[in-house]
Amino acid sequence: MKQQVPTYKNHRFQISIVTHAIWLYFRFNLSLREIEEMMLERGVEVSYETIRRWRCLHGSLLTATIASQVTFTH
Repeated sequence: MKQQVPTYKNHRFQISIVTHAIWLYFRFNLSLREIEEMMLERGVEVSYETIRRWRCLHGSLLTATIASQVTFTH
């Protein structure tokens, strides 16, 4: 099965900002409001609702990509 490349067409923010916010959500189990505060500390003013939309649109594809790149060692 071929994976789709995420499209970030019509986004106000750069791809790196979108993927970083989604990565923070899944990697560290943070709330959307905590991510909003962390992004604000970095100078990116984005609402928690926008982060929630990014998570819904791109989250499953990003986690699948990360999971395919992870190698487990014993």
